[in-house]
Amino acid sequence: MRTDMLTERLNGDKAERFFKEMYGKDGVAENRARYAKVIEGFRREFGETEDISLFSSAGRTEISGNHTDHNHGRVLAGSINLDCVAAAAPNGRDEVRIVSETYDQKFTVSLKDLSPSAKMAGTVDLTKGMFKGLLEMGHSVGGFDAYITSNVISAAGVSSSAAYEMLICSMADTFFNDGKLGVVTYAHVGKYAENRYWNKGSGMLDQMACAVGGMVAIDFKDPQDPAVEKIDYDFGAQDHSLIIVQTGKGHADLSEEYSSIPNEMMAVAHVFGKDYLAEVSEDEVVENAAKVIAEAGGRAFLRALHFFEENRRVGLQVAALRENRFDDFLKLITESGNSSWKWLQNCYVGGSTEQGITTALALTELFIKEKGCGACRVHGGGFAGVIMAMLPNRFADEYIAYIERAMGAGSAYRMSIRPYGAVCVDRFI
Repeated sequence: MRTDMLTERLNGDKAERFFKEMYGKDGVAENRARYAKVIEGFRREFGETEDISLFSSAGRTEISGNHTDHNHGRVLAGSINLDCVAAAAPNGRDEVRIVSETYDQKFTVSLKDLSPSAKMAGTVDLTKGMFKGLLEMGHSVGGFDAYITSNVISAAGVSSSAAYEMLICSMADTFFNDGKLGVVTYAHVGKYAENRYWNKGSGMLDQMACAVGGMVAIDFKDPQDPAVEKIDYDFGAQDHSLIIVQTGKGHADLSEEYSSIPNEMMAVAHVFGKDYLAEVSEDEVVENAAKVIAEAGGRAFLRALHFFEENRRVGLQVAALRENRFDDFLKLITESGNSSWKWLQNCYVGGSTEQGITTALALTELFIKEKGCGACRVHGGGFAGVIMAMLPNRFADEYIAYIERAMGAGSAYRMSIRPYGAVCVDRFI
């Protein structure tokens, strides 16, 4: 539809309900203005069109299942109220033109040349990888124009890159594939782009959590067709806040550290003639500890133990939520965080004096100890970036003021789980 018609629909009752669902009642006005701004940005950059559409793709929170997806394990995650928002339209060309307001980027990708650059990094390479992945998987691509804004915290563990990937997928799906691709395909395409065009050994947790919507338990035992279980649970009813804290340095330059985790877990699996840890039992690894340590290394052995215990925790957490045992759920979050710190060892880079994650966790643990309630853990890939805290609402403001004295003003974000992941917004408004 025309840009003026789409802008008019943003002010309707249907759009009001959508914004409340996605961003909460306090976020309606702010996000209505964001959507109107991307429409105006599109018109300014690309001109008027009859075929403009709106898109949104969520960032994600990882509740449990830290670094398990790449070895075909289980995760508990959710789409959050921070997102990428875009206005886009087909352009009838063999090129995709993208303007990113947030990152002050403007670039064009030729669909006739999707080879990565020599550095294999950055948004352009990632975008090329998305289209190459779609084509290799037998799907259609075409030229379009897009004006994008994002408030997903960059390089911080809430999946700003996966949110962008899923946004691009939703556009290609809507414009050229009749909306038939599905979120599992989206996730495979995002993984392809990161693996092949960024040399990053990622799994599909980030992409699935960004694309599906709501809180989900995902089992990657069959990575071609992951089992997705929606968890209908209202954290607000427990009078708790989910708070993400940015600890300083981002993790954009830590691909080697991230890749070491899946590689070492796979090295343990190789000791038993398998490709992934999900194909091996914890008992096998423990009973053959000396052999595993000799062949794969001591850190790999500990990371394997984390994998098995974290998989178990996901199941226990899902059961605790379904049975409304919230205190047990919080205890399992603490267990997950301790395992990531001690066994997975992804809370700081070895040999570095950078200790943002561990500092924020230590301060948060002191706060929780004093109040006698709550939980915290490293969030996302780790090594740098963000932590997660879950605290009663009566302590949330006090905690935010407390942690921001150390981490900096504006470093703590209250999150909520939103019901939709990567979507074409037109159908909701």
